[in-house]
Amino acid sequence: MSCSCTPGFDPNDIKQDVLEKINNHPCYSQEAHQHYARIHVPVAPACNIQCNYCNRKYDCSNESRPGVTSGRLKPMEALKKVLYVGGNIKQLSVVGIAGPGDALANPAKTFETFALMQEYAPDLKLCLSTNGLRLPEYIEEIKKYNVDHVTVTINTVDETGEIGSLIYPWVHWEHKKIKGAEGAKLLLSKQLEGIRLLVENGILVKANSVLIPGVNDQDLPNVAKKLKEMNVFLHNIMPLISSPEFGTKFGLDGVPSATDEQVMAAQDACGMDMTLMRHCRQCRADAVGLIGEDRGDEFTKEVFMDYELPKLQEIYDLDGRKKAFERIELWRGALSEANQKIKKEQATKSELSSNGITKLVAVTSKGEGVINIHFGSANEFLIYEAGDLGIKFVMHRRVASAYCQGSEGCDGSYPIEEIKESLKDCDLLLTEKIGSCPMGELQSINLICDESYSLQPIEKSVFEAVKKYFYTTDKEAVIGNW
Repeated sequence: MSCSCTPGFDPNDIKQDVLEKINNHPCYSQEAHQHYARIHVPVAPACNIQCNYCNRKYDCSNESRPGVTSGRLKPMEALKKVLYVGGNIKQLSVVGIAGPGDALANPAKTFETFALMQEYAPDLKLCLSTNGLRLPEYIEEIKKYNVDHVTVTINTVDETGEIGSLIYPWVHWEHKKIKGAEGAKLLLSKQLEGIRLLVENGILVKANSVLIPGVNDQDLPNVAKKLKEMNVFLHNIMPLISSPEFGTKFGLDGVPSATDEQVMAAQDACGMDMTLMRHCRQCRADAVGLIGEDRGDEFTKEVFMDYELPKLQEIYDLDGRKKAFERIELWRGALSEANQKIKKEQATKSELSSNGITKLVAVTSKGEGVINIHFGSANEFLIYEAGDLGIKFVMHRRVASAYCQGSEGCDGSYPIEEIKESLKDCDLLLTEKIGSCPMGELQSINLICDESYSLQPIEKSVFEAVKKYFYTTDKEAVIGNW
């Protein structure tokens, strides 16, 4: 991949009205995602394009946890669920429609749902995800219902349609399937037109791109450059999930899933042009809770459907939610002061380190901006790049199984090999607590483990720990095998 020398915009230059829009949106703000929750309501089952990374029997395997079917909701059912969840998860700040098909291929259900949310849950931000094919048609409706966050999946900007034809077998337009390069060119034209109209109307745009090895990986820097030219707010590069058991064409054809290393390389290539979303978890179409957690099983229809709306409004408790948000913001202010503004999201290695050498640090956290989960219970790791001048968040890495499943789930095995593979390029692990056995296993891959920063702010801890282990007091890199 090649990259342009045009830098991404400085987050410090974001206008106040935009800061207010993203402040408690966990997808549009990396900081907010540790404090605020979202809910996706699956009211949009139909889709109008076919993607080779999608199997229609399931939620899209590249927008959700693969291989798991979702229940569908009618708009009123979605409202009831949101009111119930919002009363039980006070930090809920966003309701989105992300499928399981395409939000704008189901316009009546999508906008009926938003109308209900406006009336009964006016404190929630509204957002939708779309492939963009019908986006230009619905700009006025998006404005009408105050949907000021829209995600558009755009995987290529190849004007010939050749790359797109490898991703999309067909698009459905004016009652017929348009196949191959012709369909891909039509889709791209509608995506770009729709993005232009969104930006012109002050609606924040996040672009999702699925990194497909050998297909669009070389084109993603061109995507980032185009998004930058169009003033798109954020670019999210998602790894292709392509296991054969998911039944997608790419999976069955042997197109490999994208690795962490490939995602990082794509981020490096595209981050020169665009500000990147690095904390995405490729959420389910019925996701509930903080990004990275799945609380959907707690909120099935049986839990909330028997309630009448007046009771659900009482449960939702607007005043109580407002007070909860105020407490979150007080805590965020304290964290910001503790972290000393050492995070530099768009920084290069030379801006993070006085000698141009940086270290990768893995952190275990269940949210709230602190190191607050035991290694044995962690099934994902936050990865930071750090030097003696600053740090930046790189990505999250999820593993299939935590090291310890607890007494009920324990079968006598401790799955450390996947964790070692996931963290093999990391230099340091900060965790709330870790036992001597897993610590010894991780030391075999030269990974330093430190539990002395338990319950401390993440960013400050990462910065201090890197200086502690890898730099002397005069800030020269320590030479040696750590």
